[in-house]
Amino acid sequence: MPTATAIINLDIEGPRISRHLYGHFAEHLGRCVYGGFWVGEDSPIPNAGGIRLDVVEALRALRIPNLRWPGGCFADEYHWKDGIGPREERPRMVNTHWGGVEENNHFGTHEFMALCELLGAEPYISGNVGSGTVREMSEWVEYLTRDGDSPMVRLRKENGREEPWRVRFWGIGNETWGCGGNMRAEYFADLARQYATYCRDHGDNKLYRIASGASDEDYQWTETLMRQINCFGCEAAPRTYYQALSVHYYTLAGPWEAKGSATDFDTDDYYRTMVSARRIDRVLTGHSTVMDCYDPRRTVGLVLDEWGTWWDVEPGTNPGFLFQQNTLRDALVASTHFDVFHRHAARLVMANIAQTVNVLQAMLLTDGDALVRTPTYHVFEMNKGHQDATSLPVHLRADGARRRVGEAELETVSVSASVKDGALLVSLSNLDAEEPAEVVLDLRGGRIGEARARILTADKPQAHNTPQTPEAVAPRAFDGVRRTDRGPALTLPPHSFVTLRAPMTVAS
Repeated sequence: MPTATAIINLDIEGPRISRHLYGHFAEHLGRCVYGGFWVGEDSPIPNAGGIRLDVVEALRALRIPNLRWPGGCFADEYHWKDGIGPREERPRMVNTHWGGVEENNHFGTHEFMALCELLGAEPYISGNVGSGTVREMSEWVEYLTRDGDSPMVRLRKENGREEPWRVRFWGIGNETWGCGGNMRAEYFADLARQYATYCRDHGDNKLYRIASGASDEDYQWTETLMRQINCFGCEAAPRTYYQALSVHYYTLAGPWEAKGSATDFDTDDYYRTMVSARRIDRVLTGHSTVMDCYDPRRTVGLVLDEWGTWWDVEPGTNPGFLFQQNTLRDALVASTHFDVFHRHAARLVMANIAQTVNVLQAMLLTDGDALVRTPTYHVFEMNKGHQDATSLPVHLRADGARRRVGEAELETVSVSASVKDGALLVSLSNLDAEEPAEVVLDLRGGRIGEARARILTADKPQAHNTPQTPEAVAPRAFDGVRRTDRGPALTLPPHSFVTLRAPMTVAS
């Protein structure tokens, strides 16, 4: 049996894990918005102003911290004024990126803000740089956040909203290296400064501007953006055109043109997926290292505002709708990502899984009036105690918990830990598809009380939930925790995710 020891220093605090690392993403793509979040006021499905309430209830249980909208690629062909005013008068458009379907703009700015209020989540708006204008984005900021009197304030009031909203997070473009304009890094860097300049702070609403960043390991893109705000090795504070850069990274088991099935995969596909998922650590380390050269005090944030698995669409569905099932394999991709996010919490300030409902690695799948919580949903729920907690350094000795996967070596045990309100939370994943793993938590600098644990697993990694079997993969109590002189020891079943919680005191 593979073995590992996780040394956790209870008395040495790491950086705070921002709750925004557990953020979400909703694009006008397939059935994410229409049929997912939005059913319309005349729907027999229970709703509040057209927003379906079972989705809201499920997401509130995750303490969803933020929601990114309206894209994605869609953001750079979206013109926000088409989505305000009486719905029956809103102009229609063609969603050229995702299926060529007609968009009726019934879900627009006011509907999105109402959704965020129902969720208790902060809005993160992705602005149109690809086909929009500086004025258009500037006026959107004014429309949403300005008080008093101005042209956009009067327009907002005409549309039924007297008070401004608080909207901190603004994306300056999306994937400007690709669907957002196919720009060169140097060209977009100038645009980012220009757009950010005209996205004004109104009153006490202080914007957090996020410049469209790199794909995968394109570190040159990150360096180009960082050069716009500081010099190499400077101790001076970076210029405040934008406060963060984004990066996108998706987990695939094979090449882009043959991503494979979400449910019909073998053990080799599974292990290749886990190697790909583990690569996120290298990606974040690379971008952080470049940023450190220009911002050693780490005042500029890194935002992973698109991440998750990407498979071939389910047979018989619109290929432009990106609908895929969600298995235990996807859940383990999420659990290992969060361990990496926690380690990078000093620089990584936000992450947004793609996407929330019915698209890619979704939290929820809807089918008419049915709603299914996916295995990935349960990882978010089991891990929610890490939000705004203080990370604890974990030193993992796992020489026996490794597998050779092609030319790569996969470490099959992943662990992270945090403390909040006097409680220790440890998350553990066994990525081995076939063998259990013995993990000892070597706790130093403090002690814990009685530990309680939960487990997410199934008989095989391909297991998933459907309207007929909604609990096929669901958390349950885990009794495989033993006491040792060093701390708890756990025998993790194959392909499993476990969280352990216990009251904690630091040694005096």
